[in-house]
Amino acid sequence: MVLAAAGDIPTMEIVAAAWWLRRQIPELKVRVVNVVDLMTLFTPDGHPHGMSEQSFVDLFTRETDVVFAFHGYQRAIHEIVHGRPRADRFHVRGFNEEGTTTTPFDMVVRNGISRYHLCIEALRRTPRMAGRAAPLIAQCTEMLTRHEAYVREHLEDLPEVRDWAWTDA
Repeated sequence: MVLAAAGDIPTMEIVAAAWWLRRQIPELKVRVVNVVDLMTLFTPDGHPHGMSEQSFVDLFTRETDVVFAFHGYQRAIHEIVHGRPRADRFHVRGFNEEGTTTTPFDMVVRNGISRYHLCIEALRRTPRMAGRAAPLIAQCTEMLTRHEAYVREHLEDLPEVRDWAWTDA
């Protein structure tokens, strides 16, 4: 599975999703790609910063599904990767014009780019996980339910989200 992101908050959520997936399914290979310059996703003839097809394949592979978190509209990424090998395998999560004055994590939840949404998407897009996906998706859904109740009661994010940091264990 390839997890990719553009933007600071989407990148943090992608990294947290990769961390969770690696803990839950150690045998699953998860690659994280952080896109700093969106224009590199274009082909070289589409933009001066565009990367070669081989460089693109080296990062995103030729066949593996890609779950991509983006701080903008999903359509933008689809348009940028148009013409790349099997561009239809890019499953973009991004801005949905949802939100209000709320907590930082609640904003990503409202827009469907939380670590739990991204894990669910990755599990759905990994065929060899089909037999194991349901209970893991249920765990993610439960965390989203817990989040909603907690943020409404406490007006702040869950401690395990707010204070999250990458660990090896």
